[in-house]
Amino acid sequence: MSKEDSSISFGVGMLLGVVGGVITAILYAPKSGEETRAEVENVITDLAQKYTPEIKEAKRQALTSIDVMRYRLEQQYNKINETIKAKQIAKAKQKESNDYEVN
Repeated sequence: MSKEDSSISFGVGMLLGVVGGVITAILYAPKSGEETRAEVENVITDLAQKYTPEIKEAKRQALTSIDVMRYRLEQQYNKINETIKAKQIAKAKQKESNDYEVN
């Protein structure tokens, strides 16, 4: 696993952990709904401010990885297309050659 993949995995794991923690806190909160909502809002705001750079970096890395994979897939697609076209041309030339030999 590359460093980039590890960073993305860490970011996703961290995000899932935060979401799980928030859900658990809400479900087991002994406070009223209004107090809980205010506390959840504060926690989410604090987390968003604290981890914004990491989230942005993980997003940037994910988008870069997607762009690289898209480029590689397009390259492979183009190679396959070129190979198919070359085989079709060779087959057409062979058929043309056979037609002239018969006549």
